[in-house]
Amino acid sequence: MKKIKALLFLLYFLLLGLFVFATSPNLNPLYKEGLAFWAFVITSFALLLWILNTGAQKAAYRKKGIINFKIPQKGRIYFAAAAVPWAILIIANLFSAVLFHVNSYRDQMPEPENRVFSSDVQAIDISQLPVVDTSLAALLADKKLGEKPSLGSQVTLGSPTIQKVKNKLVWVVPLLHSGFFKWTSNMNGTPGYILVSATDQKDVTYVDSYPIKYQPNAYFLDNLQRHVRFSGGLFTGLTDYSFEINDEGRPYWVVTTYKNLVGVSLPEADGIITVDAATGETTRYGIKDVPKWVDRVQPINFVMNQIENRGNYIHGLFNFSNKDKFQTSEGSAIVYNNGRCYLYTGLTSVGEDESATGFMLVDMVTKTPYRYQISGATEYAAQQSAQGKVQNMHYTASFPLITNVDGRPTYFMTLKDNAGLIKQYAFVSVTDYTSVGTGETIGSAISNYQSIMKNTSGSSSIDTGSQQENLQGTIERISSEIVGGGNVYYMIIKEQPNKIFTAVADINSELPLTKEGDPVKLSYVKSDRSVISISAFDNLKYTQK
Repeated sequence: MKKIKALLFLLYFLLLGLFVFATSPNLNPLYKEGLAFWAFVITSFALLLWILNTGAQKAAYRKKGIINFKIPQKGRIYFAAAAVPWAILIIANLFSAVLFHVNSYRDQMPEPENRVFSSDVQAIDISQLPVVDTSLAALLADKKLGEKPSLGSQVTLGSPTIQKVKNKLVWVVPLLHSGFFKWTSNMNGTPGYILVSATDQKDVTYVDSYPIKYQPNAYFLDNLQRHVRFSGGLFTGLTDYSFEINDEGRPYWVVTTYKNLVGVSLPEADGIITVDAATGETTRYGIKDVPKWVDRVQPINFVMNQIENRGNYIHGLFNFSNKDKFQTSEGSAIVYNNGRCYLYTGLTSVGEDESATGFMLVDMVTKTPYRYQISGATEYAAQQSAQGKVQNMHYTASFPLITNVDGRPTYFMTLKDNAGLIKQYAFVSVTDYTSVGTGETIGSAISNYQSIMKNTSGSSSIDTGSQQENLQGTIERISSEIVGGGNVYYMIIKEQPNKIFTAVADINSELPLTKEGDPVKLSYVKSDRSVISISAFDNLKYTQK
């Protein structure tokens, strides 16, 4: 009997070890998943002891010819031991609920700093306007992968991640194993990743300089989640495995670490673990020590839940009149402002459908929130308005991004056909969503939008007059590039050599004819940035003639 018990114990711990290896759970009981794991371990071990003890007692009774249906004293102890951890789990969840910690739920997202839209959100930078969204990035990456038939049969595409690399906004799409047997034949890793420009759908590059050995679709010790757990993360809260590259193009997985602020609830990001996708080297960083090339630390779902909690419990748990309550609008997006990565989401009052009260930008590293109070249309209403402008084309509008056009809050979106390809661009006024400018290039769409806004009285509640500046000077340098299907010009004015002025070709027919030495007059919204988009252009050389 002792040998049988020893074998059963050995089998139990062997199966438990295989379970831990296969599922790579969080073993920290201060987290829900860790507490559930230990509850399972204690319960299963107690049941094993009960079975062995009951079996031994029944065998002893049978030898004596006694039949006993009662649960022995030790059996009741084992049942109690099996029930206790689950009771602790239920109690922990109960006392971590909002009912007992409403202030903690509300204040997890700090009080946002209220800011003036036009003085903070950068004036629109045409060269960095993200025209490619997630779905289009995946589509373009898939087309690029299709150019290599032998590779396409071996790998599949991972989720695109937007980031800024050397001041260029790009989507990074990792190549992942397409199955177990593909992994066994390519155990050194998949051959790299695909870069898709977020500003030019024609700029797609296949990069094969670094193999992606450690990834979610790998097996055994090459599996990303398992590798992070067994590299010091067994007792750490881990979430949000995102793929990023550094400025040299080396690929990493960036994993957010988190702790719970109240019992087993209110997860709060407290740092990251970077995993070299080729070598597997892991490094842990606190939020203050995050490398500059890492754009995101805060998981999107964490931030969105915290905004919702702040809006919902603004005046406590029992606010039946919904006083000052707010909620996020239909979606969110990652945007960049002055080189920083932010989560953008619109805000609406509770109960209202078509009216926005403003929007929030949350720094995706520090979680610093900024709120802009602007009454106007929600993203959904803006999408419907843009689609209505081209309803005969049956185009679909992408999720709107907030931009600054001539100091006015403006939604920008792409209009795509049924195949998911960009056909036109649209700008919609936030304060008056009936004011819509469209065009086949970004430049023509902006020009159309600006002309509509000039002819629409009272179209914006933003006072831009005090921010408008004029500059008269001489062109020192000028060049152009194609962005979003149209030409964008970059100019340095001799009188202000520390700033670069940008303009779309459609702004004035004289712009394509302009060269170094020409006298010009520019209008733009006042800004501290080194790159400024102009709203009006005049070549005085041709005007004088």
